[in-house]
Amino acid sequence: MTTSGFQKVTLPPMDEYNQKLISYCHPPDWVNPKPADYYDLVVIGAGTAGLVVAAGAAGLDLGLKVALVEKYLLGGDCLNVGCVPSKCMIRSSRVVGEMWEAKAFGINPPEQIEVDFPAVMERMRRLRSHISPHDSAERFQKLGVDVFLGDGCFLDNNIVQVGDQKLRYKKAVIATGARAVKPAIAGLSEAGFLTNETVFSLTELPQRLAVIGGGPIGCELAQTFQRLGSQVILFHKGSQILNKEDSDAAEIVQNVFVREGIQLVLNSQIERVEKTPEGKVIHFRSNGSVSSIAVDEILVGTGRAPNVEGLNLTAVGVEFDQRKGVKVNDFLQTTNPKIYAAGDICMNWKFTHAADAAARIVIKNTLFSPFGLGKSKLSDLVMPWVTYTDPEIAHVGMYQREAEEKGLQVNTIKIPFSSVDRAIADGEEAGFLKILHKKGDDEILGATIVSRHAGETISEITTAMVNKVGLNGLSNVIHPYPTQAEAIKKAADSYRRTLLTPTSKKLLGLLTKFS
Repeated sequence: MTTSGFQKVTLPPMDEYNQKLISYCHPPDWVNPKPADYYDLVVIGAGTAGLVVAAGAAGLDLGLKVALVEKYLLGGDCLNVGCVPSKCMIRSSRVVGEMWEAKAFGINPPEQIEVDFPAVMERMRRLRSHISPHDSAERFQKLGVDVFLGDGCFLDNNIVQVGDQKLRYKKAVIATGARAVKPAIAGLSEAGFLTNETVFSLTELPQRLAVIGGGPIGCELAQTFQRLGSQVILFHKGSQILNKEDSDAAEIVQNVFVREGIQLVLNSQIERVEKTPEGKVIHFRSNGSVSSIAVDEILVGTGRAPNVEGLNLTAVGVEFDQRKGVKVNDFLQTTNPKIYAAGDICMNWKFTHAADAAARIVIKNTLFSPFGLGKSKLSDLVMPWVTYTDPEIAHVGMYQREAEEKGLQVNTIKIPFSSVDRAIADGEEAGFLKILHKKGDDEILGATIVSRHAGETISEITTAMVNKVGLNGLSNVIHPYPTQAEAIKKAADSYRRTLLTPTSKKLLGLLTKFS
């Protein structure tokens, strides 16, 4: 046994909750096991994809030997610096948003809403540490996985090295994820900046916060910090935030941002950052004019870069790109047939649930397909996603622009939530449901939902798409009244009305008249 190659991990602030998290996800007293003679599967990276592959393979009761290698914290971005901490903060910020709206519901909130930012962050750390045992080294050890803490890299076509230990494998999986991209802005490094990897370590609220990037990460955190008391300035190079989403949906969220006091700087180009006694001064261009603004902190949310460094991929014939990551085929197999990849390291879908789904593909294709049980394809996945602003934007399948690019004839059904009784009762009429279907057919090609609970609603449509249930089938589903999901029923009924012939419409009118 050895701890060679083991690096001590810290996660500021080192309070009882972060110490608890580390004790589970990178125990300081961990001793790497003696390697087995051979592993059926060696997984490098213990984020979502790596954990699902390791647990799935070890839990098959086939006597497989599985090794899992992680240099930092088990749980990866999702647990430690992504989904879990961000959603904890978002929930706190939603309380503020609800209090802002309370008067419209006949509730008189206090004139001054006091946010205890250190308490918000302590709550986040407490809940994160409470979830961490699920991803712990001890749990995976009990599942039968050999857990190695340290840097892993390929030596040759059947060996992964961790410290001074060599893990021989039949097949390997690369699941090292991605990290925040640092934009090439003069003076940014010298002035200092935050990313998703550091922002959740804050214990004091930045009074003035610049957010660079109007994509999902930037928008979620911009609204969160604005509600918690920061004055947020959001810089985005496009003319509309969330410009990869449905433009009608993005417009609703953008209008909310403006109403809540977020300062939007669109069509912007940041030229340089300067550290001064007044703060970090951002010099920028926007819509042809030059200006500058001083802030206390800068949060960068401009994309993700794959973690391909240090793996020695060239030595084992695995092709990769510094921007796109590891090259894989539709079966998630790399250019080395013995090595697969899953998650942010190789996929355009950089979501936890996408990494989970990809991991399941890898398990089947590495362990079952050699026995003639068939292969699973990445292209067969129907992938939903959600931007957790308030309101949320949830999407699955194609956008209309994508359908048009493919030459598909489509129709769009749009149901405003102002026509949905429960949304009216909830005071949430601003959103909509939009369903895209084949022209002359009820096959659903895609959908977008904008509502406070869009992420909870989209799965019904995803389920229908996965199981080839069209709008006709959805119209037969009874929805409890009143719910916001009734919008789906309304959309399906809207489609069925288009099938009525003139004669049937006339007959229906007569029946209605004499009933």
